[in-house]
Amino acid sequence: MTDLQRPKSEVRNDFLLQHQAAQFLYREARLLDERRLSDWLELLAEDLHYFMPLRRNIKYGDWHLEYSDPETEISYFDEDKSILTGRVRQIETGVHWAEEPVSRFEHIISNVEVTDQIGDEIYVNSKFYTYQNRLADEVQVFCGRRYDVLRRDEVTDFKIVKRKILIAQNVLLAKVINTFF
Repeated sequence: MTDLQRPKSEVRNDFLLQHQAAQFLYREARLLDERRLSDWLELLAEDLHYFMPLRRNIKYGDWHLEYSDPETEISYFDEDKSILTGRVRQIETGVHWAEEPVSRFEHIISNVEVTDQIGDEIYVNSKFYTYQNRLADEVQVFCGRRYDVLRRDEVTDFKIVKRKILIAQNVLLAKVINTFF
């Protein structure tokens, strides 16, 4: 079990913390859907690690081979806040080829579960469904789960410190991945 998946029974009964984490993730989804990307960046910690490994078809029992290893293999995303800031800056120029014309997004977040709390950081698992529509007939659907580490913040309630995105698809048919998960 990875550090982003550690269950801890005492936080499972903290309904206020559960509610706060879920509301934070819902607000994040709304900011992305409203194309408020600069506001979304404010939810990211300066020491952020944003990671989405590749997913493979595997033989039963070879669970350790299902996702690419971040230390030795390529990933869809393996980024920090400065790289995400650059991606947002590019999109916000209005001349980003993958966003001309702009896409319409809907992010649905569910199954939000707080699994641990260490100091001012909480570990949160969630499921996502992201719909993207561009032009008349370009539709992309992404679904999967996320493992987040959130740190308490006085201004934004939390900052996202780590996000591991496990996408359900093992082959992405999108021409470009220009969404944030």
